[in-house]
Amino acid sequence: NKHFMFRYFYLCWSAQGRYAHKLLKDLFVNYSNAVRPVEDTDNIINVTLQITLSQIIDMDERNQILTTYLWIRQVWLDAYLTWNKADYDGLDTIRIPSSYVWRPDIVLYNNADDQFSSSMETNVVIHHDGQIMWDQPAISKSSCKVDVSFFPFDSQKCRLTFGSWTHNGNQMDILNGMDSADLADFVENVEWEVLGMPAKKNVILYGCCSEPYPDITYTLQLKRRASFYIFNLLIPCMMISFLAPLGFYLPADSGEKVSLGVTVLLALTVFQLLVAESMPPSENVPLIGKYYIATMTMITASTALTIFIMNIHHCGSDAQPVPEWARRFILNYLARICFVYEVGESCLTVPTETTSRRGNSCFVNESESFRAVGNKEPVKRKEVLLRGQCMCHQQPLLKNIEYMANCYREQKSTQRRTGEWRKVAKVMDRFFMWLFFIMVFLMSLLIMGKAI
Repeated sequence: NKHFMFRYFYLCWSAQGRYAHKLLKDLFVNYSNAVRPVEDTDNIINVTLQITLSQIIDMDERNQILTTYLWIRQVWLDAYLTWNKADYDGLDTIRIPSSYVWRPDIVLYNNADDQFSSSMETNVVIHHDGQIMWDQPAISKSSCKVDVSFFPFDSQKCRLTFGSWTHNGNQMDILNGMDSADLADFVENVEWEVLGMPAKKNVILYGCCSEPYPDITYTLQLKRRASFYIFNLLIPCMMISFLAPLGFYLPADSGEKVSLGVTVLLALTVFQLLVAESMPPSENVPLIGKYYIATMTMITASTALTIFIMNIHHCGSDAQPVPEWARRFILNYLARICFVYEVGESCLTVPTETTSRRGNSCFVNESESFRAVGNKEPVKRKEVLLRGQCMCHQQPLLKNIEYMANCYREQKSTQRRTGEWRKVAKVMDRFFMWLFFIMVFLMSLLIMGKAI
């Protein structure tokens, strides 16, 4: 029985093969693939186009070229390739090389491939009623206008326009096989998420010709997956940005305040160059580029303010006293807001003139001493004369003591003035530190809000 079944199928396939050869020979006796297969030249041949998106190979933002792998199906009727199935042992379809038959010259209008050889020659399927179905895989490179204003949280719309290169709408019409491209066999891309690929038919009148030219435009809607850029560009930049306000917290005598700001600025410049290399040169600055520029501007301002505050901190003995408005606003009011207190001072104590000028009453002048003597009980005239003679003999010693007291007063005044300016610098350091921390936090929150 097995041998009989095998022999039966072998005879059937042999008969099908003989009829296929006979059909191929009969169909192409007087056939020409150079002209449209219509019985009347006024008839319009209808071509149904259907696109299947298989894979997004590459999106070159800098050169604005989209590379995709497509399956292109074209279906049309050939009036000269029909036969009666009964004459050929019920043979319904035949598969032959596509170069044997007439093919519509449908091309990708916005093709960006310099070789125009991305498609592959495949067979066509011919039905007995003259319907021809041609499935052709192709790797297409199409031009795509890329808008990077919201990079890396951007969405792109790339159009693929298919139409006849030589036939107008009065000779060949293009119909949509479906309302959108087929995405059933799409291979997910690691960088881009496909939101859809709707199809739309357009009839355009060009300036060169009066005839209409139909085309079908597929709009590939893409959304970038931003996780890669968040973890490799944004988060490192945010971490570096939070180091900039800490430069105000460094002690002024450390000598590293300006170095920290310059180092952070150079690090952000490297990240800015990495982004600029992958972006197309356009007037639209990417969102991440705006974030980098804003952060770099902030760090530049913080470095300049650090230099200004260090100049205040290191002012010498020739500095003028702290103005009264600065004493009230910075030393009294702003110092409390920024939690800057001297040793032994708390948030409940209020600095007064008495405490700030402590130590000034440690010395009394000579007249006060004499007034103190005058307040004592009456003494004898002789004792007064003897004391006056002693005071006259001690005049050089009193002058030396008075000179030492004046030097001490000047030294204490200089130290107090220098200490006040250093406290002004410390209060300004704390104030700008909190201010820049808030600015960095708000900028980071703003750009991360785009990702949500």
